[in-house]
Amino acid sequence: MSTFALLLAACGGSREPVYIGVAGPLSAANGASMKAAAEMAAAEINAKGGIGGRRPVKLVFMDDGGDPQKAIQVAKTLRDSDSIVAVIGHVGSSASIAAAPIYNALDHEGDPVVQISPASSSPALREAGDWTFRVTPTDLEFSPALAQWAAQRLGRRRAAVLYANDDYGQGVRTTFERAFQAGGGAVVTADPYLPAVLARGDELDPYLSRAIRRGADALVIGGQAEAGAKIVAAARRLGYTGPILGSDGLTGLKDAGPVAEGVFVSSAFLPDRPAAEAQRFVTSYRQRTQKLPDHRGAMTYDVMYLLSAAIEHAGTDREAIRDYVASIGNGRDGHQGVSGLIQFDEMGDVRGKEVSVGVVRGGQLVTAGRQ
Repeated sequence: MSTFALLLAACGGSREPVYIGVAGPLSAANGASMKAAAEMAAAEINAKGGIGGRRPVKLVFMDDGGDPQKAIQVAKTLRDSDSIVAVIGHVGSSASIAAAPIYNALDHEGDPVVQISPASSSPALREAGDWTFRVTPTDLEFSPALAQWAAQRLGRRRAAVLYANDDYGQGVRTTFERAFQAGGGAVVTADPYLPAVLARGDELDPYLSRAIRRGADALVIGGQAEAGAKIVAAARRLGYTGPILGSDGLTGLKDAGPVAEGVFVSSAFLPDRPAAEAQRFVTSYRQRTQKLPDHRGAMTYDVMYLLSAAIEHAGTDREAIRDYVASIGNGRDGHQGVSGLIQFDEMGDVRGKEVSVGVVRGGQLVTAGRQ
């Protein structure tokens, strides 16, 4: 290599692409915004010359189908690729928890790579390892916000909980029940369900009927939007007229039509967030996709720019990127994103991230209580 080439490399002058993995249920409703936001951020970064104005971003998309077993295979492929310097993913808590040991190289079969989840909220992910981070609050923040809303804003005292029997659903159930009871409420029923068996929509009628008989005046759903829409419809069909609430997994319920009207959802990002950068993002995303972004999209967008900053300052060495990410909020200023300030604690969880309660109005999820 010539002296000039060596000097250029030492100064970070390489224009080789930087490869970032993006893993999630990309073909499903809860992964579409993740993919669109990652593509949007990459296009913006590359339009300015790439990371640091010189290195273009190349995204490597891998679809885990929301399946923990498939997520493990996806993680192995991304971790074992010499070109991948960081991974954004996964979306679902179960997939992220299953994949985390691979990214952390706990199997001792490869070199670890940093994993940053935009939307996995199960508290269990906190113990995943030093290479796993997330930019979403956990159910320890989401569920208390719902419990407070149900008790203080809606005056409810007897809640029924239906939750998907997975890491996410169990986390919602446990954290909501604890917060609601601490506020003086009671959980009159708490029943699990398997989303795959909710085909006709009446499979949970016995659980819902029992909740109604026991005087439930609030219904809480810990699951994803597709199953959530069937539960809402079944509850209304059986005569339940009280409020229905859910954590961030229900964000897509806004697309379910009139049945979703008035359902409350806690989220770390709502598209009517008034901050100027948030509204610029919403406008650009809507122009690009003809849709409004959800929290998964907003926080994927934030992770893309966070990683761009990490790579610009630390280079493409995996360990250097991981150390830079870990320092955000720990000796280094927090990263200001469209979803708010991002700073990590010593376990890789985001600290102090705001949680809002939204409500479905006319097919959109808007901030509840805002006139």
